[in-house]
Amino acid sequence: MKRVIYITALLVTTAASLTSCRDNVEKETIVREVRVEKAEPVQTEPAPKEGILERTAKKVDGEVNKEIDKKIETIGDDN
Repeated sequence: MKRVIYITALLVTTAASLTSCRDNVEKETIVREVRVEKAEPVQTEPAPKEGILERTAKKVDGEVNKEIDKKIETIGDDN
């Protein structure tokens, strides 16, 4: 029991001696104003919002439309 009391007293004395003698050093805060020039954002091409099926369907539609136009031209104008 004496050992615990001596160790506790030693710890309290050490803590008090280390913290009580510190000088309070006040730090100055320096504020600097800086002008920042913002560059214009670079316009990049947005990623396609369509999936692969929609893009493929557009290509197929284009090809089918070309074939239909060819058939119409071969039939000709009846007037």
